[in-house]
Amino acid sequence: MALRKIFDRITKPVEELDRVALAEWSEDAHAVAIDQIELRRPVYVAGEISSVRIVPRPAGAALEITVRDGHGAITAVFLGRGTIPGLTTGRRVLLEGVPFQQGVRTIMMNPVYRIVRSEEHTSELQSH
Repeated sequence: MALRKIFDRITKPVEELDRVALAEWSEDAHAVAIDQIELRRPVYVAGEISSVRIVPRPAGAALEITVRDGHGAITAVFLGRGTIPGLTTGRRVLLEGVPFQQGVRTIMMNPVYRIVRSEEHTSELQSH
């Protein structure tokens, strides 16, 4: 089995290895895989921030972060926020909220979030 892991590390692209590792981390956090979530039902997801952008809106700016878990992607929108300290590309986060579909994107509006320190173990993540 160890020989198989070594062979995979040598032959698979780094992006694929990262995706698999992120999916395993998300599963260890007892989160629902993003491609398996039910729309309009409360859900708990875990993943890594792949992009951060500020979107101007008539009522004020909104911060949008895209989170990937190795299975899919979800966009968290924080209305009225230009920045949130700690929500940066590459950070791992836990999100809890009610997702809905907007075009081709799955979105959560103002979800509850938790920034995960890199040294935190996944067994300590789930506080439910």
